[in-house]
Amino acid sequence: MPSDSMPSDTAPSDPAPRAAAVVSALRTLELERAGLAALAAALDGPLGDALAKAVDLIVAAPGRVIVSGMGKSGHVARKIAATLASTGVPAHYVHPAEASHGDLGMIQTQDVIFALSWSGETPELADLITYAGRFRIPLIGMSSRENSALIRAADLGFVLPAAEEACPNGLAPTTSTTMQMAMGDALAVALLDARGFTAQDFRVFHPGGKLGARLSLVRDVMHRGEALPLVPASARMGEAVLEISTKGFGCVGVVEGGRLVGIVTDGDLRRHMRADLMALPVEAVMTRDPRSIAPDALAAVALDMMTARGARKIMALFVVDAEGAPCGLVHMHDLLRIGVA
Repeated sequence: MPSDSMPSDTAPSDPAPRAAAVVSALRTLELERAGLAALAAALDGPLGDALAKAVDLIVAAPGRVIVSGMGKSGHVARKIAATLASTGVPAHYVHPAEASHGDLGMIQTQDVIFALSWSGETPELADLITYAGRFRIPLIGMSSRENSALIRAADLGFVLPAAEEACPNGLAPTTSTTMQMAMGDALAVALLDARGFTAQDFRVFHPGGKLGARLSLVRDVMHRGEALPLVPASARMGEAVLEISTKGFGCVGVVEGGRLVGIVTDGDLRRHMRADLMALPVEAVMTRDPRSIAPDALAAVALDMMTARGARKIMALFVVDAEGAPCGLVHMHDLLRIGVA
């Protein structure tokens, strides 16, 4: 038994430290939000002009975007390079210190260099800057100081507005790295838009994981051919029930003139249960103009259609071609299997 003088493990914690932590966190977010607001305002001026020129420069470049930075700017540079690469812009991170010891050979004259330094005076970038000038490699610099060595040497400068760091000592890069990251995202998305980069293009670079699954196409997961449960509009319900039972999808599509005109589901059978059900014409039971999807649609769109708010939830979705003919069927179990749902 713990003594009365010992604190209990289950005793509520003192709310004062928690309150102080929340106040500190809110102050951090407020300062970083102010930094982003200043960045947005700057994009209405010269910074926006520089961004537009950078997009044109990178789109026209036959090589890659070489992103570099030191310290916290280096971590941001790595993320920017990864984002550019994942959105179809060939990009690579080069550590500025390693560049001075042989990695400059990784940079070609067809490339564009994008160097980050909040102060613009990072000494480790000096050899990279010199190399860019010597071989006339376009250099984009990003700094908060217009008269810094980086911006003076750059062919194109992103001059970010000054901002107060969230660190109470004004030392740890916080607001500044948030602004650098946001500017990198702005550049990446502007390039994405300029190049007409689509979700299908994005899928090429993201085949794995949850994102890759959501970017799968319906045609990649749909059932086709003899597996499709289909009956003609002239059929009786006995034939439709047999097709539902045989194919095992809990539904059957009704076809007329080669086009999908209706669907009968297990639920329809329950709602129309009566002694002469099997003798009824399929058209008397089917749901007309059922939801359907194109084979080149994203699997994630199929999931959204099956689970749409305000609509009856469905387990299967027929896939139709441009003429409305059924060419496949995608089931909720298929989406679960590949990780979309």
